[in-house]
Amino acid sequence: MKLLNRYLVKTKFLLLLLVVTLTLVGCQATPSNSGVTKITLWQGVNPPPNRDVLQTLVDRFNREHSDIQVESLYVGQAEQQLPKILAAVVGNAPPDLLWFNATLTGQLVELDAIRPLDDLLQTSPVKDEIDPSLFATMEYQGHTWSVPFGVNNVGVFYRPSLFQAAGITQLPQTWEELRQVARQLTIDKDGDKRIDQHGMFLPLGKGEFSVFLWLPFLWSGGGELASNNPQQPANVNVADDKGAIASLRLWRDLVDDGSVVLSLPERGFEIDAFLAGKVAMQLTGPWTLGQFQTTGIDFGVFPIPQGDRQATAIGGENLFVFKSTPERERAALKFAEYVVSEGFQIDWAIGTGYLPVNMKARESQKYQDFIKKQPAVEVFLAQAKYGRSRPIFPGYSRLSENLGRALEAVLLGKSTPTEALQAAQRRLDLIFQNSD
Repeated sequence: MKLLNRYLVKTKFLLLLLVVTLTLVGCQATPSNSGVTKITLWQGVNPPPNRDVLQTLVDRFNREHSDIQVESLYVGQAEQQLPKILAAVVGNAPPDLLWFNATLTGQLVELDAIRPLDDLLQTSPVKDEIDPSLFATMEYQGHTWSVPFGVNNVGVFYRPSLFQAAGITQLPQTWEELRQVARQLTIDKDGDKRIDQHGMFLPLGKGEFSVFLWLPFLWSGGGELASNNPQQPANVNVADDKGAIASLRLWRDLVDDGSVVLSLPERGFEIDAFLAGKVAMQLTGPWTLGQFQTTGIDFGVFPIPQGDRQATAIGGENLFVFKSTPERERAALKFAEYVVSEGFQIDWAIGTGYLPVNMKARESQKYQDFIKKQPAVEVFLAQAKYGRSRPIFPGYSRLSENLGRALEAVLLGKSTPTEALQAAQRRLDLIFQNSD
């Protein structure tokens, strides 16, 4: 059976590789006779206005470096990117640079696809400017494999006008207060016995984005994803994890209370209902600040309400440099250094809402002036000290997938939290035992 499963996986992967390789023709960096090194950056930056900010910054780099030209290509959300990335690696046609969350590190190292960046950081002055808390996302098995592109964490956005109309004067600080406030904000406004405004919007789906928004509640409830060494898949035990069970129960309770609108599958990042005032609260992060600022609506942010402890999930993406030729790697490293620089980080943060990874950028007068105009940023900066990063061992994608399946089953009422997590644990045990 094990051999058959491997054969089926390999067959599907080869078919996928063929399709993706055909779409990649013409997209990769090629040597230039003009003395210009052309390299590609794959990214999944969202929402679209943030991609415009990135393109402006890439254009600036290209103007300032006549011998290097970076082409930025949007290749979809994380779930869409992953098969393309793996197929491109196996097909020997990867990009030169990849914008992706750090959870992919172990898998890329295992595939021998990326180069370590120890030499870049040893000789670059920007090393001492990087937020020290981010090195955990950069390092694996004694080497540095990426540099941070932007950092964020998860909070609760809310509509102050809707809170005021419902007579709510205190922001929720605990899980029970969150349930109570969500019920108060769930209103039939016109008396037709239909709810016109719900208290909260929750992500539906088993993809990484839904899991990422749920993890703060797992940690807040006292849970852990992996014990002992977070860089190893061993000791993953979600079936009996009190935080996992409690946080899934909380989300299901919100649904049972009638206080929640679930997103369309894998569309938990959409904010249309929030903007329209159909929901009063939504889990998201500072990456949406740039978009909110252009709408003119009233909004605020408060930290993730506390279960056993205060917690949030540290997110954001890192920049990986793929193995290629010495010339292209040098060009990619030059761009990586630019990304971490004070100037890039100030403009990226102000334009998108991401928190700067460069401490000099964070302390700069320009960024401090931005914070005064956008006080929601202060919530994310203050909450960062309670943040937890996701593991970066090679099997994290499988762990996330099975947690996502459990989350989806609970939200749809197909399983209790305990049943869903026990089923996830059985699958994970088989996966990690077979990978030994």
